[in-house]
This record gives sequence, C-alpha cells and structure tokens, in this order.
Amino acid sequence: MIKIQIPATSANLGAGFDALGLALNFYNYVEMEENDTLEILSADDTTIPTDENNLVYTSAKTLYDICGKSLKGLKIIQENNIPMTRGLGSSSACIVGGLVGANILMGNPLSLDDIVNLSAEIEGHPDNTAPALLGGIVTAVFDGQAVHWVKQEVHTALKFVVIIPNFELSTEKARSSLPKEVSHRDAVYNLSRASLFSASLLTGKYENLRTAVDDKLHQPYRLPLIPHADEVFKIAYTLGAYAMYVSGAGPSLMAIVDEENNFFAGKMRFALDQRNLKLWQVKELSIDNHGTILV
Repeated sequence: MIKIQIPATSANLGAGFDALGLALNFYNYVEMEENDTLEILSADDTTIPTDENNLVYTSAKTLYDICGKSLKGLKIIQENNIPMTRGLGSSSACIVGGLVGANILMGNPLSLDDIVNLSAEIEGHPDNTAPALLGGIVTAVFDGQAVHWVKQEVHTALKFVVIIPNFELSTEKARSSLPKEVSHRDAVYNLSRASLFSASLLTGKYENLRTAVDDKLHQPYRLPLIPHADEVFKIAYTLGAYAMYVSGAGPSLMAIVDEENNFFAGKMRFALDQRNLKLWQVKELSIDNHGTILV
C-alpha cells in the first residue's frame, strides 16, 4: 500500500482570481492499493463517501480508464485534516490524491504535466489543483485543453494565518454570487494587482501586499456571505497583518503576517473569543514548496 501527502491550498490570493494559488503545510493523506473490491475507510472522524461516489476513487478510476487498464477495486484510507468546503482546497486534495495514487500504482504512465492537466479538467480550474500537485506559489491558466503554469518556490519571512469559520460555504454558492460581466476598469484593476502580488512576494516588498490583494471581481460579492468577515479583516490589519484575503471561495480568511509578529495568531484568537466566535479556528501555517509527495 502506498501513502501520499497532499497539501492544503489557498487560491486567488486576492486579485488573482482563478489564476493564483499557493500550497500550505497542512495536509491530507491518502493510502491506496489495488483490491478485489472497493473498500474506503476514514482514518479520522471525517464522514466521507464509501462508495463509487468518493472523489478519490472517481479520480483514480478516471486515470485507470484513460490508461485502458481494468480496475477490480481499490482499498483507500483517507486522513482528512483539510476541512471540507472552507476554501482550503479539500476537493482538489482528493482529486490530486486519487490521480497521483493511481499513477504510481500503474507505474507512472502519465507525466507531471499530464496530471496537472487532468486534475484541472476534473476540478474545472487549476488554481487549487496545480499548487496542490506542485507546491510553492503557482500561476496557472487553463485554456480548456492544457494548463500553462509557472511554479515559484517561496522562501520568505512570512506566516500565513488562516481563520476558519465554523460553517461551510460551497464553491457553487460562492460562484453563483458573482456577476456575469465586469467592467473594463475592474478587469484592469485586478490585472495590475495580481501582477503586483507575485512580484512583491518574491522580492520582499511586503508593504505592497495590502494593495496587491485588493480585488473587485469576487471578494466584494463573497464577503457578504461570510458573517463577521469585514470585522476580522479590520482586526487583522490592526494586529499588523501585511494583507488579508478570502481564501478560495471562502469562508476561510487568510492573513499574511511577518514571521517576527510572534503573537498575531494568539491575539487573533483572543479577539475572536471576545466577539463570541469561539468555534472559529485560527491556524498558523507556512508555504509548502514540495507539493504532493509519496511518504
């Protein structure tokens, strides 16, 4: 049986809607082996589908079908640390885990680029699947047939502190809140800031990040779906965060913080408790530069 480690991801990074994403040191694990029947187990308390609707299984089965290899069944054991429907790439982790696991079991018939393309096709966009596979910060464009991507390893003096509400927000609901058309001015506004984000992060001009994560394409429409989000943004900036943005489709909120801001997470925890948000989680993370690996 093989065991795969897949990182959580944070997509959009403010203005980089459906194009930017990064991997975080917060992991799901998938154990997998070929079997005479389908057997799916949860290694923790997370409730998961245990039939052919399981996303790890359907992704693995897709790869077997593409390679023309019959599959009697699989034994899959999932450890799901990444919370589901919270904007941290839980579905992408399942897709990537299934594809990478199946590829290894078949002797790696597909290249890394093949898996990047297939995972984006299954998910519908590459901003979570690509960094989950590759690690680091990834800029990716899916043209409907292939993903064109650039990975940049990030070795910075930064922490990523995620604030995870105690409620779910489905990607479908978050996307349905978006307008069908945007103005030319708003498109230019986002394009300039998305470019500024990558350049500033990689060159250490962190004072630019607050401007770089400002967005007019998705966050103004998603923030009203996340009660207390505006208040949490204000608290984070008061506590010295470089930037705040909605992680993926939400509802998780991400703060980018200097590593020397030692007490940011503790102060955020205290502030949430004072506002009767004791069930919200605060996790201090960093960038994972490795992506999905065999462990």
